[in-house]
Amino acid sequence: MLGLTAETRVFVKTGATDLRLAFEGLRALVVNVIRQEPTSGCVFAFCNRGRNRVRCLYWDGSGLWLSTKRIESGTVDWPKDEAGAAEMNGAQLRLLLQGLEIRSRRGWYRRGTDAPELKNI
Repeated sequence: MLGLTAETRVFVKTGATDLRLAFEGLRALVVNVIRQEPTSGCVFAFCNRGRNRVRCLYWDGSGLWLSTKRIESGTVDWPKDEAGAAEMNGAQLRLLLQGLEIRSRRGWYRRGTDAPELKNI
């Protein structure tokens, strides 16, 4: 997805987002809620209320990309703070979209287990 690397800066709009918003609606959220410039080259990620769809907005230098992932089974462990934004890197977003969850100060875990999968990413 978009060539995410560990160096890619990702800003996540926490809580639920109405994914019927297209380029301009999501761009407005980037400016007004996340407080970043949409043309910065960072990836901006949004999730719906059901946590089974994720949209990413990305500037490639000549225009905005809008990509969507539909989770076929289960949900994404999306940050729940309704009013804010969080920053992570591309590797962390990739892990989140693959079904791993973040537990505060304990690292990344496969959803539904207590066994550590990855730490300190």
